[in-house]
Amino acid sequence: MTNYPLTELPEALATRVPRIAELSRNTAETQISVRVNLDGTGVSRLHTGIGFFDHMLDQIARHGLIDLDIDAEGDLHIDGHHTVEDVGITLGQAVHKAVGDKKGIRRYGHAYVPLDEALSRVVVDFSGRPGLVMDVPFKSAMVGTFDTQLVHEFFQGFVNHAFVTLHIDNLKGENAHHQAETVFKAFARALRSALEFDPRALGSIPSTKGSL
Repeated sequence: MTNYPLTELPEALATRVPRIAELSRNTAETQISVRVNLDGTGVSRLHTGIGFFDHMLDQIARHGLIDLDIDAEGDLHIDGHHTVEDVGITLGQAVHKAVGDKKGIRRYGHAYVPLDEALSRVVVDFSGRPGLVMDVPFKSAMVGTFDTQLVHEFFQGFVNHAFVTLHIDNLKGENAHHQAETVFKAFARALRSALEFDPRALGSIPSTKGSL
């Protein structure tokens, strides 16, 4: 793989407009606003009212090099379900909008990420077809006040609206915090890889169909 210094990037890549999108979702249960810059540096501003969830979203920003601004007000007096799911939906919509026609992107990305005893693998395809296959046998139902079932709800909401195929496997892990963190970090790295531009194919759609 060719690694171009910034000053030596092909002209078409160096002059490309940053992929930025901003969206809101307002329902009787939640009010969500999301802003993403897919060509960012990993800066985040996160306010969901759920501390552990903010920590996981920060992994997406930091390790995916995506600037991420999320404000969420939800019915947390009930539980975190609606907030987490609707953030996933809105983030998926924003990524789908920001990525545009997908010309020149690598399309596929995968990553393995360890954290102490835990190890997760995530594979993503910007296929245009939503699909989630997730195998994460959490060792605990809760991490603090965060219900680990909501990890699936977040990613289901994301894939349905980003129109990606996503495979998530936690291969090892005994601590639920570590399991979740490796999943989100691996997702971030896979996302970063898939969204990178391929200098050898900047003008083409990465599909034999000619569209995604």
